[in-house]
Amino acid sequence: MTTVSTILSVLLILVALFMIVTVLLQSSSEGGIGAISGQSNSYFSKSKAKTFEAKLALGTKIAAGVFVALSLLMLIIK
Repeated sequence: MTTVSTILSVLLILVALFMIVTVLLQSSSEGGIGAISGQSNSYFSKSKAKTFEAKLALGTKIAAGVFVALSLLMLIIK
């Protein structure tokens, strides 16, 4: 394995780990039984979580794009 291939492999693993963490930190968007019985978050708690959720979603999308690009680059190099 060449040095470039090793560096790309390490980057690929780091991006994959980051993507796993961002996906696991996201809360599920399903209402479930709580939506029927009226158990929902207040407006203010939704707006606070919205910014963090939006950042997590953006981080996941960016990590997925970088993961695909690095995977294709690894395929081309080998």
